[in-house]
Amino acid sequence: MKGPGKGNTNNPAGRPLGKPNKITKQLRDRISDFLNENWEQVEADFKGLDPKDRIILFERLLQYTTPRLQSTDLTIDEVKPDSGLLKRARERADQIANEKD
Repeated sequence: MKGPGKGNTNNPAGRPLGKPNKITKQLRDRISDFLNENWEQVEADFKGLDPKDRIILFERLLQYTTPRLQSTDLTIDEVKPDSGLLKRARERADQIANEKD
């Protein structure tokens, strides 16, 4: 088996959580510079696309500008007994039903 194994590292200090990878930052900077330098051409190309392709590109670009939604789970740990009002309403309904019999 090579290396320290899954979940372990040769550098326990490692990169702190939340600190971006240097390569990723460099790549993002280069992409940003490229887009800034060629923005007019990008816009012209976008306008030249078929409507369907424009929507697809627009949708793909949105993921870089809007936060992704996380799915949430709703769990109820405690089952609450009937409220007093509901209990009284049931008792009254039973009384009315019995009066008619």
